[in-house]
Formats: sequence, structure tokens, C-alpha cells
Amino acid sequence: MKLKTKLMVAFCCIILVPVLLGLIFWLGFHNIQIKNIQKTYGLENDEYQYLMNPIQLLNHYTSEIYEELQEVAETSPERLEDRNYLEEINRQLQERYSFLLVRKGETFIYAGAEDALDVMEDLPEYQDTQEQVEAGIYLEGQQQILIKQLDFTCADGSAGTVFLISRSKDVIPELKEVAVDIAISMILILVLTACILTIWIYSSMIIPIKKLEQAAQNIKEGNLDFTVDVNGKDEIGELGQNFEEMRQRLKESAEEKLANEAENRDLISNIAHDLKTPITAIKGYSEGIMDGVADTPEKKNKYIRTIYNKANEMETLINELTLYSNIETNRIPYNFNKINVKEYFEDCTADIGLELEAKNIGLSYFDYADDDIRIIADPEQLRRVIQNIVSNSVKYLDKQRGFINIRIKDVGDFIQVEIEDNGKGIAQKDLPYIFERFFRADTSRNSAAGGSGIGLSIVKKIIEDHGGKIWATSEESMGTVMYFVLRKYQEAFHNE
Repeated sequence: MKLKTKLMVAFCCIILVPVLLGLIFWLGFHNIQIKNIQKTYGLENDEYQYLMNPIQLLNHYTSEIYEELQEVAETSPERLEDRNYLEEINRQLQERYSFLLVRKGETFIYAGAEDALDVMEDLPEYQDTQEQVEAGIYLEGQQQILIKQLDFTCADGSAGTVFLISRSKDVIPELKEVAVDIAISMILILVLTACILTIWIYSSMIIPIKKLEQAAQNIKEGNLDFTVDVNGKDEIGELGQNFEEMRQRLKESAEEKLANEAENRDLISNIAHDLKTPITAIKGYSEGIMDGVADTPEKKNKYIRTIYNKANEMETLINELTLYSNIETNRIPYNFNKINVKEYFEDCTADIGLELEAKNIGLSYFDYADDDIRIIADPEQLRRVIQNIVSNSVKYLDKQRGFINIRIKDVGDFIQVEIEDNGKGIAQKDLPYIFERFFRADTSRNSAAGGSGIGLSIVKKIIEDHGGKIWATSEESMGTVMYFVLRKYQEAFHNE
């Protein structure tokens, strides 16, 4: 879920959840509390509006007693001076948050509440209203009371008044409880909603951000051995995945840098070792000439030829190093041309054959491809490939009579070149690594083998830059076969 969607959901939850839960709570209270209040105050369903107006409710709540007092005032007014009767009426009124006051002339003969004195001063006079109404009058101010006035004539002919007084502040404590319950419920609903949203946002946003912050701190300190465990389909999840990819690339880059540094150290060590042998020989034979050890023309010629050969070895090694440097920076100068396979490989094998014949190594060449097959290649770099492979084969020949076979085959859209030798072969565990830079199956580095360890890596790079592929098969003590394929050149025909 996207962050924008999450924020919209959170906003809707803040509005809708309290409203829905509040409605549920209100319906629950309506079915329980309100019905209890209606039952307590004797309200019918059609009198529900009384709950909204406490004065009307008080008036309704005491209407039966008021009607009884009216009947008594008309039929038996002397009872209104009977204290026992008044006590009974007052007890009923107290259950309904009201009390009774009776005045005879100017004197109050009965007061149903201890604080009745505070009310007496505000009571109306006898027949102060034009018409006695059942609803009574409501006095605001400090008391906030509802007064129902009933005037009557006493047995001795004096004026009397019954006051039915209700305090509005005491009305319906159940309603106050309902209001308090609803207020507490709404507060709990809001707190619960806030807690749920806080936990949701914290788990989906704050925690991932803290993880990303820790990841950034680790990367800043150079620690790449950790995992950015931030998942999700929102922007933070995508950022976490990008962080993890960046960490992996940085780690790979750091590991590659360390590997390159190790390889460079190995390269320097290898070159130092490989240069030391021809340099030592050159120095020795040069000293022999200077010291007069080569005292015959034949011996002097042998020393000079040896010096020349060792210088050639050094030149080859330096050329390989230069080419390797160009490979590292992708600056190999290619000059691609259309090449006839038959003519090109015949020339190559002729040149190689002369060198192998001098070393008493047999060479056989087999061309199974058609005469007109052509490829797009750099003749010089492709020759380097063949020379490097053959040179590598010669280096590890261990038989009294060595041989090398070169075969050219037509394999569909490609031509396949196979170079086979009968050398000591390569162990199966080493075979997957022979095209890696600086890898040498012969770790003893005897002077007969030598080499920088980058020859086959150069071969692989050149073949891949030609759009081809190279691989090898080998069997120890039996020999090795190197294979590489190059795509044929095909003319594009268009219908007129």
C-alpha cells in the first residue's frame, strides 16, 4: 500500500471509526439506559421528547400528585392541613426530586425540605396568577426550580396555598450517567483509534525508516555485512529494496576491489618471478661473453642466441601485461574485417607449424568447413588467441613426442575451432577456473611452466568481444581440448 493511500486510510479511520463506534455505543445505551429511564419515570415511547427537556419531565413526573392535590383541595381541603397526609405526599415527591410547601395566610404550616427557607422568599402570593396552570412556573436564578401552585380555602375560611416544588438541578441523574458514559466511551474510542493508527503507522513507517537509518549508518561506517530487512509494496519498501541492492553492489564492489588488489599483487609477484629467470640468464651469458668464457665463435653465437631468446620471452611477457591493461580498461584496438576461414587458418597453422617443428612437436590441421565460409574478425587478435592457446599447450606438454591437432568444423550458424594437445591435462576441479585472471593450475611455478596466468583470460576476452564463446575439456595425463566458436558472416538478401 502506497504512503498516500495509507494516509488517506488513516484520515478516514480518524473520522469514520469514532463515528461508527460512537453510533454503536449510542444504540447500546439507547436500548438499555434510556429504556430504564423511561420505565423509571413512567414515560411512553411517544413521550420520548421529555428526556430532552428536564422541566417538562419534572412537570410530567409530578402531574399525578398534582392532580391528586387538586382533587383533595376541591373535596377535602382540611386534609391539606393534616400533617400526616402532607408527610405522605412529601415522601412521594422526594422520590421524584421534589418537595411540598403549604402556606396558610402568611405563615408556612409545612415545609418538606430542610432548605425550603431559601425558596420561600421567591414564592408567589395567593392567587398571584390569573389562572392556575398544571405546568407551573419556572424560576431561574440560583435555585432553578419549577413551582406548581395550588390555591385553596381552608376550613376556617382563610386562604391557603400548596406549592409543589421541583429542583431542576437534581433531575434525572440517570441522564447524567448516560452523558458521562457516552463521554467516557467517546474518549475511549478516540484513544483506541489513535492507538491502533499509531501502532499501524509506527510498524509500517517508523520502524522501516529506523531500519533504513541504521543501514545508512552501517554503510557510512563501512560495514556492509548486514541485510536491509525492509519489505513492503509502498515507497518505503521500494526504498528498502533499493538500499539492499545498493548494499549488495557496494559489497560486491568492495570484494572485487580486494580481489583485484590481491590479483595485482599476484601479478606483480608472478611478473617479478618470470622476469627474474630470463634476466638472470641474460646477465649470466653476458658475463660469460665479457669474461671470455665464450672463447669460440660457436659458443659466443650460442650465448648471443640464448640472450636473444630470453629477451623475446621478456618482450612477450611485457606485451601480455600491456594487453591485460588494455583489457581492464576496455581499450583493445579491434580492426574487424571479413575473413575467409579456410585461407586464414591455413596461414596460421603454417606459421605455427614452423615454430612447433623446431621444438619437435607435431602439428595436424583438419578443415571440415566449406571453402567459402567467412567470418567477421580482427585477424591480429584472432591470431593472438590461437597463439596463446597453442603456447599454453606447448608449455604443459609432458610426453616425449608431443602433438597438437587443430580442427575447423561447420556447426550451423557458427564455425567451431578445436585445438587439442596430448599434454598432462587439467584436473576437473581446476577446469572451471582456467579462464580466470591469474589462475594457474600448476602452483609450483617451475621454470619450465612459467607464465603470467593471464593468457587464457585474454583469450576469453577477445573471443567474447567477437561475439563467440570458449570452453575446454580435459583428462589428466591424456591432454586437453580447447573449443571456441565464431558466428559466420551471412550476406543479407533483399527481394527487389
